[in-house]
Amino acid sequence: MPPPPSSDGRFKDRSELLDFLLEVSTVVSSTLDLDTMLDRIIQIVRNAIHFDIGTILLYSEAYGGLRVRRSVGLDPELVKELTIPLREGITGVSAATRQPVNSGDVRNEPRYLPIVDAVRSELAVPLFVQDRIVGVIDLQSTGLNAFTNEDVQLIQLIASRVIYAITNARKYRRMDRQNRTLRTLSQLSQEFSSILNLDALLTRVAQKVKGLIRYDSFSVYLYEEQSQLLRSRFSLRSDQRVKIESVPVENGITGAAVRERNAVRVEDVLADPRYVESTPGIRSEIAIPLLMPDRLVGIMDLESKRVGYFTEDHLQTLLPLAPLIASAVENARLYEELRRGKLRMETDLEAARNLQSSLLPKDDPGIPGLEIGINFRPAHEISGDVFDFFEQGNEYAIISIGDVSGKSAAAALYGAMVTGLLRTLAPRRRTPAELVTSLNDLLMERRVGNKYLTLLVARWNPKAGTLVMSNAAGIPPIIVRGKTLIEPHVEGFPLGLFPGREYDEHVLQTEPGDLVLLYSDGIQDQQDPEGKDYGTARLRAFLPSVSGLPARQIVEAVLADLDVFRQGVRIQDDQTLIALRVKGIGFDLAI
Repeated sequence: MPPPPSSDGRFKDRSELLDFLLEVSTVVSSTLDLDTMLDRIIQIVRNAIHFDIGTILLYSEAYGGLRVRRSVGLDPELVKELTIPLREGITGVSAATRQPVNSGDVRNEPRYLPIVDAVRSELAVPLFVQDRIVGVIDLQSTGLNAFTNEDVQLIQLIASRVIYAITNARKYRRMDRQNRTLRTLSQLSQEFSSILNLDALLTRVAQKVKGLIRYDSFSVYLYEEQSQLLRSRFSLRSDQRVKIESVPVENGITGAAVRERNAVRVEDVLADPRYVESTPGIRSEIAIPLLMPDRLVGIMDLESKRVGYFTEDHLQTLLPLAPLIASAVENARLYEELRRGKLRMETDLEAARNLQSSLLPKDDPGIPGLEIGINFRPAHEISGDVFDFFEQGNEYAIISIGDVSGKSAAAALYGAMVTGLLRTLAPRRRTPAELVTSLNDLLMERRVGNKYLTLLVARWNPKAGTLVMSNAAGIPPIIVRGKTLIEPHVEGFPLGLFPGREYDEHVLQTEPGDLVLLYSDGIQDQQDPEGKDYGTARLRAFLPSVSGLPARQIVEAVLADLDVFRQGVRIQDDQTLIALRVKGIGFDLAI
């Protein structure tokens, strides 16, 4: 700290004054911390001049006046919220005129703003750079005429030595704040992107923005291009959620931000003809577009009850934050739309699943000469596998099992069409080959994209005990007769791909006790955690061990073995099993 002047408050010679001022410059330039620097300046002044109250006030654009930053001899609570406008009070006049003001008796000074009753003298010396006001050094005394012209000159000399240090310290603080803001932006980007609930996101945005910029009102509007409206999505007034009206884009400060696709900062809304009042008492406003690279998402709007509150620094803080908020809002909106769509889809799929479950046979249909077990498991909500049982007069029953290409809803709808066509064709076609050929012709007339169908059709004659099969690329059945496995060679082209195809037939003469297993490729193609298929080899090896069980239990046993094999791996394709146990021969369908 520089040494004090002589006991009479004056320097002995010019060299002593220069040494003092050099020391002042050295002391204040040794730190970039503004608070530390202001403490040192107050101490320097106190060593040079006697006063009862010493204050350093700095000009704040956000508050539009002088704010007390450091004081000695004054209760901080008295000036905690004090803002002195330019040209008001002795300090305001000094700041506005860039001239010192020395009042020997403040009781005779109409510009004086009384804070402490005992004060009689006041000296205010401005701090400015190139006519830009930075602040004021203000000294007060309980004595009359306490400050001399030499005191004024000395404080001016001190001010000239400290002003650049104060400016640099404020720049450093601003840069530090900007760096902290950039770090905050990086953190906010990660935090915002992880919040997919729009209300929760905007609540967090409001909290984070208030941590950077104090506001009295905060709103986020979402832009609706078709209706040309800013739809109010989130609003706070005095930290309380409120509902406000939507804003046409031709109205208000927010509408101007939409039209200009640029930030709009208004120092005094009462002087701006574009302003539309939504909250009483608002005096300044800043509207920031939330822009994506290809479109406008909405507007973030901040309001304050102070005139000229929002500064260029505030604008530079909000501008890099806006794209982060826009991206997070868009993600949250898309997530909400997807979630609503998923809920609708789940509802629709549940209805479709219930409908499909009611249409597909689940129990033994009671065909004479056969005991039948059935089970099917879709890979998704609904199955693309098709199977059914049809009667042909009093002599034959048709059994079909097939698989539509693809999965889920599209495959199920195609399968439903196939089932409808089979129900129409089955009573009129006497042989499986004729039935499959006619079905292929109809599907070629009704091409649906790249959809096709594999299908095995078997006609059961209960009197003769024969199964006549025609195959359109379906999986041939496995027959267990005692300890023997029979796998008939039945081939053919898929349905709905090639016009004019003809199909062969294979006749299987059954014996009482035979087990005929029909299944879809979802059984053999099911994988375990290592990616190995269940395969027909394992199915062949397993079937004899359960072939003596009732048909329903055989189906359940195969699926249980499949579940042991897959070890929790999800079902990858629709799985259908039909077990036919031949009970006897010589039956009639009419019985």
